[in-house]
Amino acid sequence: MQRAFKVYAAGFSILFASRLVFIIFLAISNRDSLKIDPVIGYGIAAVITPFVIYLFYSVKKYFTIERAYGIDHFDKDYNEPYVKRGIFKYTDNGMYVFGLMILYLPGLLLFSKAAIVVALFNHAYIWVHYYVTERPDMLEIYGKAPGEK
Repeated sequence: MQRAFKVYAAGFSILFASRLVFIIFLAISNRDSLKIDPVIGYGIAAVITPFVIYLFYSVKKYFTIERAYGIDHFDKDYNEPYVKRGIFKYTDNGMYVFGLMILYLPGLLLFSKAAIVVALFNHAYIWVHYYVTERPDMLEIYGKAPGEK
C-alpha cells in the first residue's frame, strides 16, 4: 500500500506541476492580452502570494505532505484529527481555497487573459472534485467534512 501511495503521489505531483507549467507557457504566449492597469494586476498578485506561501508553509509544518496527497484516503489506519493550526486555523479548507491561487499568478503577472480563464477553470474544476470525490470520502473517513459540526 505504501508503494502504491508513493506512485499515486508522484503522479499527482506531475499532474499538478503540469497544470502550472501549462499556464505559465500560456501566459507567456498570450501576454498583454488582459487590459488592466499594471498596479491592479501586480496588486492582486501581491495579495495572493502571501496566502499561497503561508498555505505551503502550513502544509509542510502542520498538515504534512503525505496528508496533502491524501494518505487518509489510502490508509484505513491513518486517523488524525483535522488540523487547526497555521492557515487551517482560519479556514477549514485551505488547500482548495488558497492552494489553487498559485495558478492565477502567471496570468496576473503577464497580463494574460487566457491564463486567467484557464486558472479559473482549474480552480472551479478542483472544487467540483472536492464536492463529488473528496467530501464524500471525508464523510466516510471522519464522519464529517471540514467546517461541519
